[in-house]
Amino acid sequence: MNLRQIEILRAIIRHNTTVAAARVLGLSQPAISNAIRTMEDQVGFALFQRVNNRIYPTPEATIIVDDAEAIFDLHERLEGRIQDLRDSRAGQLRLVATPPIGYGMLATAIQRTQSLRPKIRTYFDVRRYEGVINSVESHKAELGFALGFSGKPGLASEILYRGEMVCVMPPGHPLSERRQIRPWDLQDYHFIALESGTKLGEATRSAFDQEDEGFSFSAEVRYANTACTLAEANAGVAIVDPLTASSGRFRLVSRPFAPAIPVAAHAIWSENRSLSRLGRFFLERVREVVSDLPKDL
Repeated sequence: MNLRQIEILRAIIRHNTTVAAARVLGLSQPAISNAIRTMEDQVGFALFQRVNNRIYPTPEATIIVDDAEAIFDLHERLEGRIQDLRDSRAGQLRLVATPPIGYGMLATAIQRTQSLRPKIRTYFDVRRYEGVINSVESHKAELGFALGFSGKPGLASEILYRGEMVCVMPPGHPLSERRQIRPWDLQDYHFIALESGTKLGEATRSAFDQEDEGFSFSAEVRYANTACTLAEANAGVAIVDPLTASSGRFRLVSRPFAPAIPVAAHAIWSENRSLSRLGRFFLERVREVVSDLPKDL
């Protein structure tokens, strides 16, 4: 007996008549009667007793249907899961981001996604730029988010946000009285530099070169979050990306820095793997978060 036949047998037992079973299954009554004869020929014993033009299931038919209930329960759960996936209510999100994005707008997008789709599971990691790119290339993450992505064969991307680096300092710092900070303004103060060899660290050094200003620092750190932590502790001033500066995690004052150091936040995914429905749903939440950011970051 195949699954369709068992489904017919189950419907007849549940609804007591072949007419009712036919209506529920969308079949004709003769088709139900033919199915009964075919099933009985296949199993080699009677599945129904016929009394006064009514049919009653035999104990053997009841045993078959009872044993098959687990199959129908599994099928119903599978149908529910397919519906959840269709509506992006369930599934897995694998995300990776550099710290400026991961600790800010991406955290907010994850919260929004989970509030709308509580059944999903999110796997999220924060890594250096190279780690983000490698995770997307190796398909360990469906979506990556990074500042300063300059393109790479095999990877597709979308610019989510554009801004410019800013100088951050504790409230009341002498530089906070200036409307704009330039490299020579930092000569008399402790300066916290982003690490040499990183995209933002090299961009900062290039800005100093443009002004023929020597690049000197009292501390060098890898991440903008670390630079802001030191600046908040009054260990110096720092030049960081506007997303980190405006995250609300630090009690700092920020001022525009010149010459301008543009930064852009990208979403990145593999070109040979189309984004899942859930991936597209999440990316839309990220766009919403970006649209809510202050325009003067």
